[in-house]
Amino acid sequence: MSEDHSWEGNWKVRLKERVRDRGFSSLTAFAEARPTTSLADLAEELGAQDVNAVQVFSGLVAEAEQNHQLTRLVRGQLVRELSDDLPDGWPAVLDDTNRFEVAMALARWKSYTPETHKARVDQASDALFATPPPPSWRPLGPDDELLLSLLPDEEV
Repeated sequence: MSEDHSWEGNWKVRLKERVRDRGFSSLTAFAEARPTTSLADLAEELGAQDVNAVQVFSGLVAEAEQNHQLTRLVRGQLVRELSDDLPDGWPAVLDDTNRFEVAMALARWKSYTPETHKARVDQASDALFATPPPPSWRPLGPDDELLLSLLPDEEV
């Protein structure tokens, strides 16, 4: 088992350097080039021994706040959670098993949501259960039409 060194040294500088080394101008640009990749996989790509998912998300939040793109980041995180938990897309039937899988994805999404957006995420989650998307719906990025209708780009 490998040892985690992610909190050693200046991890914020390390993240910026790793992103630049891969040809991206920002962590956001790096993440948006991989819109369905989980935070854990993004961290692993940047350095499994010394970068973790919490650091990646923290960096993404900081950039989103600076660029007034927090709502877009929140939508993008839902894309990541749905891709990870529902790789075949939205289930055709919300039986107990599928309802549980969807609920887990939405709960994880909320756990990665900044406090300013939690109420909107709750509303969007409720809307997804009340009026489910078409079977196999799988958003591929934060600009998905349904996601934009649930969480428009108005900053909170």
